[in-house]
Amino acid sequence: MTATAASVLRIGIFGGAFDPPHDAHLALARVALAQLQLDRLLLIPTGSAWHKPRQLTDATHRLAMCRLAFAALPGVQVDDREIRRSGPSFTVDTLSELGREYPGSKLFLIMGEDQAHALTGWHRWQELPRSATICVAARFDSSGAAGQFDALKQQVAGLQLLQMPPIPLSATEIRHKAAGRQDVASLVPDAVARYIEQNHLYRTA
Repeated sequence: MTATAASVLRIGIFGGAFDPPHDAHLALARVALAQLQLDRLLLIPTGSAWHKPRQLTDATHRLAMCRLAFAALPGVQVDDREIRRSGPSFTVDTLSELGREYPGSKLFLIMGEDQAHALTGWHRWQELPRSATICVAARFDSSGAAGQFDALKQQVAGLQLLQMPPIPLSATEIRHKAAGRQDVASLVPDAVARYIEQNHLYRTA
């Protein structure tokens, strides 16, 4: 879908640590672009993750891996605003900025199932539905997923579900494999696998 001067620009926002970006992230991006008919998908790596119990990999590496991972996906733009911003990275601040930058546009906040379960613990989460339509990739074949999302829809106005097949993959698993010097090429884009190897990422001291 291409925006015209008379149409409303449809912009997706997909944030996360991306430590590292992996094949499930790519799959979700493709689903969001297609199902939401997005004109643009902004991929926004977290700067300072206030909610993470661990220290994230240096932002320079995560940003570089995101650019490698999504380079071939039309419509995706890697946005480093949260990395450049000082202090904790709050989604509500990012949406506020984007609303000012793209007046009159339609914003879609895209997240996976794990993020959705924690949504009501986010900073000023009640303000998020006023700035963007929240879209969740729900894995309905997982036990109890439908019931969990029905409950979430009662709390989050206008929540939209994205249909996506289950991909049993996590960044934690990939970091553990890389730390043990196991091959992660089947879990991340080839360019990301090479970057991890070349920069000796996730290896324990």
